[in-house]
Parts: sequence; C-alpha cells; structure tokens
Amino acid sequence: MKTPIIPTWNSVSLTTRMWLLLMISALASPVLADTKAAPEALKVEADDFYCMLDMTPVRGFYVDNLIEGKLEDTLKVANAEQGEYPPGSVVQLVPTEVMVKHPKGFNAATKDWEFFELSVSKDGSEIEKRGFVDVVNRFGGNCFACHIKAKPEFDLICETGHGCDPLPLPASVFTLLQKTDARCGGRYTPTQEEIEILKNLSAPRS
Repeated sequence: MKTPIIPTWNSVSLTTRMWLLLMISALASPVLADTKAAPEALKVEADDFYCMLDMTPVRGFYVDNLIEGKLEDTLKVANAEQGEYPPGSVVQLVPTEVMVKHPKGFNAATKDWEFFELSVSKDGSEIEKRGFVDVVNRFGGNCFACHIKAKPEFDLICETGHGCDPLPLPASVFTLLQKTDARCGGRYTPTQEEIEILKNLSAPRS
C-alpha cells in the first residue's frame, strides 16, 4: 500500500491558503464575540466619598470623577447640562446620597449609574446601601424610580425641567445640608434657625 501524501502548507496554492484563512476567521469570529469580557465595574469604596465642599459645584449640586485626570470630562457634560457622563463620574446633591457612573455597558437599565445611600460623620463615610434599581433613600424614595424620569438627553440627572418629580424641599435646605456636611470639619456654623431645620430633617419618620 502506498503511503498517503500529506500536503504541507508551502505546497498548497496561494488561492487555497487564502480560502483556508477566510474559513478559519469566519469560524473563530462568533466564538471571539461570545467570549468578549463584559465591562468591569469600578471599584467604589466608602473612602471615595468625602466632604462635599471639596468637590466641584455645578448649579447647586457637586461633581467629581473617581478616575484620575477625568474630572474635566465630567465637568464638560455637567456644565453643558446634557450629554452622557463619562465613567467614574460622581454626582451628589446631599451628603448621604451619591450617584457613580460605571463603564459603558455595565448596567443598561440604569445607564450604568450606581446609587449609594451613605451615613456620614466627622470620621468619614460608610456605605449603608448600594445598587442599581432597588436602592431606597432615608425618606423612602427609590433613587432609580426618580431618576429614570429624566429626559434621555440628561443621562438620569434630575434638575428643574429635566422631567423628574419636583424636590420635596426648597433649594436653601439642600444648600444648608451641603454646608453642614459632617465630614467637612465644621467649616460652616449654622444659625439657630438652621439648627432647628436640621433637627426636623433628622427626626425619625413614622
């Protein structure tokens, strides 16, 4: 019996080689697509949240970016009042509630925003709750349920005219909460009237 001749790569014609490479590429492409890694969440810890007065103010709220060197990217969108915030963006209205933007594609339901409920003191921050569609704040409101009402061009950011429900308190009270952030070392001394406002806000709710 004759020994079968096994062709080598060099003995195959150029045309055949091209067809073989195309077939291999076509077969491999779906596999590569299926195994593409999903975007990883940012590592967010309690120490990433600090005195609001050290963040950058924009129209009554404050912003930051957890990724070094990316604050200007966040500010560009915040100052424009519309557009998609970049990964790492931090948006905060009061000391105990924060939004953080994860890489694109991480959570489609919340447009990649994660919501945090914090407790704050002179010693820093502690994360009480965190998540995407199920975080409820101290007043019993679901964070996502409120922010999802924002018109698409505002990337879940609630401001006047953005489509969200009106805030339950006047702007002056939110400013007071920001200035008296417990993590800020007592930079601001509230008046007696303001102290009473803060007491009423912290009183247990039935």
